[in-house]
Amino acid sequence: MTYNCSIEKIDDWFIASFPDMPNIQTSAETEEDVLHMAKEALEGSLVVCLKNDLPIPDSKYKNGFIIEVSPKIAFAIELRKARADLSKKEAAAKIGMTYQQYQRLENPYKTNPTLEMLYRLQKAFSCTFITL
Repeated sequence: MTYNCSIEKIDDWFIASFPDMPNIQTSAETEEDVLHMAKEALEGSLVVCLKNDLPIPDSKYKNGFIIEVSPKIAFAIELRKARADLSKKEAAAKIGMTYQQYQRLENPYKTNPTLEMLYRLQKAFSCTFITL
């Protein structure tokens, strides 16, 4: 999963922003540093969205610099999208696990699904999380 950011130089600062997520903006003195900070800001914002059940915008902007989202955050987002209108409790029951086990899968700091779990999720939600 990737999002693209735009970078502009204003005076001695590089400013990075994400057109798909207008609430994110960061700055640094070098382009390399601003790209690093942009990744941190993007991932922090995505985690806040996940934790608070806020909408996560799709990545549509294709210009600028590509920022890759960490696999754990990307997986948690894709799982939440696959769950759609089901509650976490309903999703857990559909997969055959406890609410707490399911909740852990959508937590980007705790998720670490096994291949068997990925297989079960793919069957339950009729979508692909990983292609081997």
